Amino acid sequence: MNALPRDASVDAAIDESISRILIRTASLGPAFALLGGALSRAASGGKRLRPALVAATYRAFSTQSELPPAACAAAAAFELLHTAFVVHDDVIDHDIERRGTPNVSGEFRARGEALGADSAGAATLGDAAAILAGDLLLHEATRLIAFSDTSVENRESLFALLDDAIYISAAGELADVENSVSDRLDDPDAVLTATFNKTAVYTFSAPLRAGALLAGASSEALEVLDAAGGRLGLAFQLVDDLIGAFGTAAQAGREAGSDLREAKRTPLVALARESTSWPRVDEALSQAYTGPVAVRAAQVALEASGAREDVSALLNDALRAARELSQHPALNNETGALIRQLADDIARRTP
Repeated sequence: MNALPRDASVDAAIDESISRILIRTASLGPAFALLGGALSRAASGGKRLRPALVAATYRAFSTQSELPPAACAAAAAFELLHTAFVVHDDVIDHDIERRGTPNVSGEFRARGEALGADSAGAATLGDAAAILAGDLLLHEATRLIAFSDTSVENRESLFALLDDAIYISAAGELADVENSVSDRLDDPDAVLTATFNKTAVYTFSAPLRAGALLAGASSEALEVLDAAGGRLGLAFQLVDDLIGAFGTAAQAGREAGSDLREAKRTPLVALARESTSWPRVDEALSQAYTGPVAVRAAQVALEASGAREDVSALLNDALRAARELSQHPALNNETGALIRQLADDIARRTP
């Protein structure tokens, strides 16, 4: 996605939180200090989409151009929440790198090996470190909301958004993993629900609403933002699924066709299972782990089944719904334009 403008005050709030974590971890022993460093690297860089959405909707509904401390804190909280989910997700997926660089688990696996651990022991240390790093980030995100400089009512509302973001995302992740290991094949609607829950609330709906509520937006506007964010989030994840199956290595940030190699049960696969071509698709997918030629065969089989076209139709429907919601009278022109810009950016990511 095209990056929304970054705000220096939000970046400063994120840096302040990371600095606090580094100070706390440094005081609790050398291994914990190293964990703080690995955590800091995990939180660095990136497009920082979620904090940008908080800032954008705050400005859209406010007469102030400068973000108040509470908006900066909320924006930082959603970025740290995202980093926590990424760190934990790498453990779930048994990944030790992110975009070609060792992640928290990868760094601590290397530490385990340096300490003389065998491969199993090094993996145990790496996973433990990543889980703990994610826990610290989740705590810091919550702490930012708890100490935000705003009214009690606003803090309660922000907590409700954070609460939904954590619970719904965790539910989506668990359903996704359960689908991947179960011999029972869920219907496409169940897979789509898991897809929605994994991303839509914490990436779009909650950040969009957080900035707007701090700026004093109406309850009706918040409801519209929730609905529009949900459509954008579903579309965003469907694009990710298409990239995971059909995108280039540069688009995916990892090996091309990785979702096919890992036999992930995405909506693409669920919809292919509904087609008459499923036996051929199933056979191709069962061989995709063997290498690029088999991945290409699986891609061809999926396309022939019509599943790629079906996912693209769901994606376009979600973006169309978001664009329609952008015209709702409860939203001002600036907010409507933001929703349409996000929809256009998601559409451009489609492989």
